[in-house]
Amino acid sequence: MDIIEYGGWKRNVRLANPKIELVATLDCGPRIIHLAVPGGPNVFKQYADQMGKAGEAAWQIRGGHRLWFAPEDPVATYFPDNGPVQVEELPRGIRLRPAPETANGIQKEIDITLDKKRPRVRLRHRLINIGQNPVKLAPWALSVMAPGGTMILGLPPRGSHPKDLLPNQTITLWPYTDLGDARLKCGTRAILLRQDTAATKPEKFGILTPEGWAAYAVAGCLFVKRFPCKPRKTYPDMGCNAEFFTNADMLEVESLGPLVNLKPGRKVEHVEDWSLFADVPQIETEAAVDQYVRPLVEPQA
Repeated sequence: MDIIEYGGWKRNVRLANPKIELVATLDCGPRIIHLAVPGGPNVFKQYADQMGKAGEAAWQIRGGHRLWFAPEDPVATYFPDNGPVQVEELPRGIRLRPAPETANGIQKEIDITLDKKRPRVRLRHRLINIGQNPVKLAPWALSVMAPGGTMILGLPPRGSHPKDLLPNQTITLWPYTDLGDARLKCGTRAILLRQDTAATKPEKFGILTPEGWAAYAVAGCLFVKRFPCKPRKTYPDMGCNAEFFTNADMLEVESLGPLVNLKPGRKVEHVEDWSLFADVPQIETEAAVDQYVRPLVEPQA
């Protein structure tokens, strides 16, 4: 664990091994603001006008990876997290703890542990009810990806009719979702969503995916996020354990835990496992998913 200057902030924590490095902010946030193969490009989006700043009255996206809770609310969700972050050293990692969200009755924590040799990171997102009343919520982990890439979502093997009569998956649409959007490609075993810096409107969809992974290909790298699927549990947003949003600035790869009625003094955790691979070409077709993405993802699933 190294405390370094980064992006205009004086205090940031860096974790690294020979295959992967990350930087998380301590002057505000937290945001995991940098993720890269050592010496390679950052796969996370950074908002240049918000870098190095802290203490704003309103919530700032900044970029990188953050912890929220669902369902989305225009006030509670956008609680300003612009103050200092405590850091605690753990075996092979750290715990990040911002100031408590007293208005929401929630304390957030993120534990980050790094594999000794492989390009893998585990994030344990934690929400603790520090208030006086139960809160119905779901952990929500959002990664804001750099522009110019493509999100890849794997779909389960297809069945056949009339053998398979019952549905096995759901897709959730927002009022502004456009299934005819050129950025969106729905295939047999994968859905692709392309980030376009010339886009004039946002796009979003959610899904309950038993595959438990999503990926983002950008600048010759492949970021893979793995997360649980508990189909007997109730998920937010009409049943989503994964959601994807894009606009002209970035693309978000999001995972969610099940809804819980979190009682005072209790906690809920949501785990993501990240991998980052170099030398992966831009993914534009389902054939490219089969050739370049599945060999990296499925052997470790």
